[in-house]
Amino acid sequence: MTINEKQDELIEDFAFYTDWMEKYEYIIQLGKELPLIHDSYKTEEYIIKGCQSRVWLYPNMNEGKIDFTADSDAIITKGLVSLMVKVLSGHTPKEIASADLYFIDKIGLKEHLSPTRANGLLSMVKQMKLYAIALSA
Repeated sequence: MTINEKQDELIEDFAFYTDWMEKYEYIIQLGKELPLIHDSYKTEEYIIKGCQSRVWLYPNMNEGKIDFTADSDAIITKGLVSLMVKVLSGHTPKEIASADLYFIDKIGLKEHLSPTRANGLLSMVKQMKLYAIALSA
């Protein structure tokens, strides 16, 4: 499944929920399903700078594709990073680095996140793209 197909699937999933309380519950549920990062990667090296909560993100290159694992100490943030992992994992560094992540706007995340959470989400995107660039070198 391509990055855009994954985004379109998420947009469809979010369209099913009528109000933002239900959408937040869905985000929290996605966070609970997130494959957890190994404790050995819960270090300063893998913390995403710019997030109010602590978020760890680890990229693993496997057969030319990057798989991300992550965790956070905040439930909404954990759900947000799970969205990013769901969309970007399993793709080549080039695909990740050049991805247009339109689903963030389409599902209304920017309007419904606090400014600090929105900044954190942007930091997640930036870090995942930076890992992709670094791993493609």
